[in-house]
Amino acid sequence: MNSLIEYLSRLFADLKEESGQTMAEYAVVLGVITIAVVVTLGLLSTKISAVLNSVIAAM
Repeated sequence: MNSLIEYLSRLFADLKEESGQTMAEYAVVLGVITIAVVVTLGLLSTKISAVLNSVIAAM
């Protein structure tokens, strides 16, 4: 029983010491998302333009 209590105590101590994401990690994630959005919009730009032109023509 003591070994289980010791194990759980160490486990909870390790979990408390674990820190969350830092600002640098958030910046990297934001950068990757931004690049993905820019590339996606670049690849779809002709189709987006065609759809907008057809909407304008229908008005």
